[in-house]
Amino acid sequence: MLRQMSGVFIGAFFGTVFVVTNAHAPLTPVVGTALRVLAVAVFAGLLALAVLAARRGAPAPATPADPADAGAPRADWFGGKFGFVVAAEVVLLIGGNLALRRAGAPAQTAVAWTALIVGVHFLALTSVWQRRSVAVPGAALSALGAAGLGMAATSAVAWVPFVSGVLSGVALLGGCAWAIAQAYRSAARV
Repeated sequence: MLRQMSGVFIGAFFGTVFVVTNAHAPLTPVVGTALRVLAVAVFAGLLALAVLAARRGAPAPATPADPADAGAPRADWFGGKFGFVVAAEVVLLIGGNLALRRAGAPAQTAVAWTALIVGVHFLALTSVWQRRSVAVPGAALSALGAAGLGMAATSAVAWVPFVSGVLSGVALLGGCAWAIAQAYRSAARV
């Protein structure tokens, strides 16, 4: 089960990274530190819950949130189409950030662009994996990234890391928490 949940662990790890690297000014130091500690604690809790579910013998999110997900293929999730989506993501992340920098965009646009592209990557994986539930974090990150890009042109530019970074991390951690909780509940019923 742990091997099958590698995508969830990757999402939770990057959600934690989003929070830890972006919980800074204009947030107060106390709030920033609290958010970082909370994100790391949630990540650790998710890992512990996944291990407990695996020990109980639960299949990796075998009870999909979305009935349309029930027949989703699981054998080749990280195959060719996945590789293409990730390669396109990397090209867009690097190329877009370079273009924004050359255009003189504020430094805060980097996290907004990253959130947007990571969100779009999840939306693309929705069709690759045939799991509509992946669209939820995809839509959230895309919206938060787009909001941050819009904010970068305003006096609210200092809040872009919070909106596009911290809130994107919260969205990723929340989605991963939901998936792991489903697996744990499934294990508890066995």
